[in-house]
Amino acid sequence: MQTTNTKTNTEPNKTDKRIKLLDITMKRNHYRQDALIEILHKAQSAFGYLEPNVLEYIARGLKLPLSRVYGVATFYHLFSLKPSGVHSCVVCMGTACYVKGSDRVLTALERELGIHVGETTSDNQISLMSARCLGACGIAPAMVFDGTVIGKQDPEIAVEKVKGWQERVNGHSPLQES
Repeated sequence: MQTTNTKTNTEPNKTDKRIKLLDITMKRNHYRQDALIEILHKAQSAFGYLEPNVLEYIARGLKLPLSRVYGVATFYHLFSLKPSGVHSCVVCMGTACYVKGSDRVLTALERELGIHVGETTSDNQISLMSARCLGACGIAPAMVFDGTVIGKQDPEIAVEKVKGWQERVNGHSPLQES
C-alpha cells in the first residue's frame, strides 16, 4: 500500500508583517502558553480571521498541541476560522431573546440572505452569526449590527437593516427613487 503525503507547505511567510506582529506578541509574552487567547486575538486582528496555517504557527511557537489551540479558537464565539463579511450581524439566542422571538429573526435573516448562521454571503458582504447571550436581556430580542447592539428587534426590522446594506453594495441608496 502506497501512502502519499498530502500535507502542503503551509508555513506562513516570515516576511509578512502580520507574522512579525505575532512573533513580537509571543516574545513579549515570553512564549507563555497562558497567553494563547491574547495571541489569538492579535492574530485575528491582523489576518481578519484565524487561518489554519496561522493556528499551526501559534501552536508551534507556544509549544502547544494544535488541538488545544484549535479548541480555544472554536470555543470562543469571537474567534472566526473563516473570513468575515464586510458587515456582521449577530443574533442573540439567550433565553430572554429566544422567548421574545430571536429564533424568528434568525430564520428571516437566513431566508433573506440565503445563508445559515455561521456563514458569509457569496459576495463576502454579510456574515450571520448567533451568540449564546449578549447580556442585553432588558432590550430583548437583541442583535449586534457591525458592533452596535440594537434591541427590540423583529424579523421585519432586521431584514430591512440587511437590505439596506445590500442596496448600498448594489449601488442603490435606500433613499433613491426607482
